[in-house]
Amino acid sequence: MKGKGNKYGTHRVIEPKGVLPQPAKKIDNDMNIYDNEILIDVQALNIDSASFTQIEEEAGHDVEKIKAKILEIVGERGKQQNPVTGSGGMLIGTVAQIGKDLEGKIDLKVGDKIATLVSLSLTPLKIEEILDVKPDIDRVEVKAQAILFESGIYAKLPEDMSENLALAALDVAGAPAQTAKLVKPGDSVLVLGAGGKSGMMCCYEAKKRVGPTGNVVAIVRREESAKELLEAGFVHEARIASATQPIEVLEAALDANNGQEYDIAINVVNIENTEMSTILPVRDNGIVYFFSMATSFTKAALGAEGVGKDVTMIIGNGYSKDHAAITLEELRESETLRKIFEKKYM
Repeated sequence: MKGKGNKYGTHRVIEPKGVLPQPAKKIDNDMNIYDNEILIDVQALNIDSASFTQIEEEAGHDVEKIKAKILEIVGERGKQQNPVTGSGGMLIGTVAQIGKDLEGKIDLKVGDKIATLVSLSLTPLKIEEILDVKPDIDRVEVKAQAILFESGIYAKLPEDMSENLALAALDVAGAPAQTAKLVKPGDSVLVLGAGGKSGMMCCYEAKKRVGPTGNVVAIVRREESAKELLEAGFVHEARIASATQPIEVLEAALDANNGQEYDIAINVVNIENTEMSTILPVRDNGIVYFFSMATSFTKAALGAEGVGKDVTMIIGNGYSKDHAAITLEELRESETLRKIFEKKYM
């Protein structure tokens, strides 16, 4: 071991000096750990949806080119941080070594299987080999190692569900957990990108929270997604519209809410230029929650100003207190949600 490093990982930053690991362009991915770090043998990476979509499109949907791009990014940066979206994802693996300063101070031991709940965009990573790419679920199976800093958060994998099922849910844990805290009984809630796993979990959580007097509406691109959400009982209404077309979304959203603007809109879309589609349907003093990593702060801020919308805009935080517990509990309490996840994301 190398002695004690900074709890936030700044000792690993190579370029530029003085910044934290996430905004750094390059970090040290030497797998000899410091006394307050944890070494993980990595089994799989769940790439952030916006990031994977960008890489996949750049690679022309060619799996070998996707592998090459990921190896190129990690080789250049020492971490899996998409240079276009700036986002990363999370990983699942086994604890291989615990720094001596952390022994007895954390609830981990060597051999424990965990999911890291901090972004790959700040996690030192060294990939020996990419074993498989699963484009349908944004997953990359690898032979690799990674470092978790002292400040890094994680979740032990639960014993009552498969590793892959838990990983699929924990990958987006921040979104449904934040939804649980934002949504109140009687609220009208609009979810854009509701057909994906984060969207589906947000819809489920929102419908549970609004109660019998609320209204949860999904905006999706495909008829089959709308049908799935309605049949599962996760939403009251679903509409087909392109999230990049603000007026189209506004008209569809208002139609599904008796012509009324919404209390809350949640954006979990994985493509750019969806800011105004999220803002326009929300009432003054309502809440706009951008969980999507494709969100532009500039477009959201200036766009809201341009249409005279006085709304509270929240940037999605991948961490929300107890987010892992809240998200896994959704899979336990809803057999329907669990079966959908088992079918689509494992």
